[in-house]
Amino acid sequence: MNVYLYIMFLVISFAASVAGAICGIGGGVLMKPLLDAFGIIDVAAVSFLSGCTVLSMSCYSVVKAGLSRDSLVDRRTGTPLAIGAAIGGAAGKKMFQFLVNLSANPDQVGAVQAACLLVITFGTMIYTIRKDTIKTFHVTNKTACGAIGFCLGICSSFLGIGGGPINLVVLYFFFSMDTKTAAQNSLYIILFSQITSLCHTLISGTVPGFHLGLLGLMVFGGISGGAAGRRINRKINGNTVNRLFLGLMMLILLICAYNIYQFR
Repeated sequence: MNVYLYIMFLVISFAASVAGAICGIGGGVLMKPLLDAFGIIDVAAVSFLSGCTVLSMSCYSVVKAGLSRDSLVDRRTGTPLAIGAAIGGAAGKKMFQFLVNLSANPDQVGAVQAACLLVITFGTMIYTIRKDTIKTFHVTNKTACGAIGFCLGICSSFLGIGGGPINLVVLYFFFSMDTKTAAQNSLYIILFSQITSLCHTLISGTVPGFHLGLLGLMVFGGISGGAAGRRINRKINGNTVNRLFLGLMMLILLICAYNIYQFR
C-alpha cells in the first residue's frame, strides 16, 4: 500500500469518528461500508479495523464525558444495556465468523452485511423523520434492558459498524431519550460491545491479516475524531444533530446499494 492509501484510511477514520461522536452512531456505520466500497482490503479486515477504530473513539468519548462530569448516561438503564450489548457482541462475532467460514467467496459476506445495513438504515431514517408522531416508552426493567442491549450487540458486531443508527432508534423508542442523551448512551453501549467483540476475536485467534500501520493510523483517527466530534456536539443544538444524522443516513444508503452491486 502506498502513502496515499494510508492517508485515505486516516481521513476516513477521522471523518467517520467526528460524525459518530456528534450523532452517537459510533462512526463504523459510515466507515465500514465506505472502506468496503474501495475494495482495498477484504471485508473481514475492514470489519476488524473498523471495530478497533470505533472502540478507541467510544472509549475516549465515554471517559472524557465522565471526567468532565457532563455525562448524560443513566447508569440504571445504561449499564444493563451495555452488559447485554457486550454478550450480544460476542454472539454477533461468532455469527460473522461462521458466515465467513461458510462462504466460498469472502466478498459475499460483504454483500450480506451491506444488504442488512441498507434495510436497517432505511428503517432508521423513516423512523427519525416520523419520530415526533410515534409513541415512545420508558423501559426501566433491568432484564428487559439487558435483552434490548443483547440484540443491539449482535447487530453491531455482526455488521462491524460498532453501533450505528439502530442504537439511536432503540433509545428513542424504548427509553424516550432526546437526541443528545441518546448519542451519549449509544456510545456507552458501543464501548462495551466492541470491547467484547475485540476480546473474542483475539481469544479465538481469528484476527484477519492487515498492515499493522493501518491499525495505528485508524485508531489515531478514531480518537482525534472523537475529540473533535465531542467539541462540536457541545456547541450545536439537537435539531442540527438530527439534520446531520439524516444526511449521513442518505449517504450510507447510497454506499450500501453500491456495495451490494459490487459484491453480488
